[in-house]
Amino acid sequence: MKNAATRTLLALAVLGMTACAPNTVEAQLTMAQAQTAVDAAEAEARANGWNLTIYVADAEGVPQYLRRMDEASPRTTDIVRMKVHVVITTGGTSAAYGAALAAGTVDSIPGGIHYEGGLPIMMNGTIVGAMAASGASGAQDAQAVRAGLAAIGADPVR
Repeated sequence: MKNAATRTLLALAVLGMTACAPNTVEAQLTMAQAQTAVDAAEAEARANGWNLTIYVADAEGVPQYLRRMDEASPRTTDIVRMKVHVVITTGGTSAAYGAALAAGTVDSIPGGIHYEGGLPIMMNGTIVGAMAASGASGAQDAQAVRAGLAAIGADPVR
């Protein structure tokens, strides 16, 4: 009898713990999504004659995918990392950070850069990562990134 009572109490305790646990799984960016986004951004770049470095990181800023196209400057690998750093730190675009920095409404982010072309990857309103491109003008970099985000069904970034 004592064992049955102990088992019942243990089962109720486990049931109570699982009832308190969240039922949602935090949204994550997959490697397949990162590759698809980079492939689409590269296709956009090739269609326009741009040689870019394209970079994707997860929501924590951990690298997931980096591709430097032939003829893209080696320096662009540093620039895309700095753009992604700004996006992860601010939750906004690198262009918005640049505008706020110029207006004096934000402090400088150590290791950040204010060039356009870094955007958050949002899925159903949640930031799951960041993506950046470098090697063309800022607007062209952003155009390639937007093509990548569209390819994986990410929320549009304004």
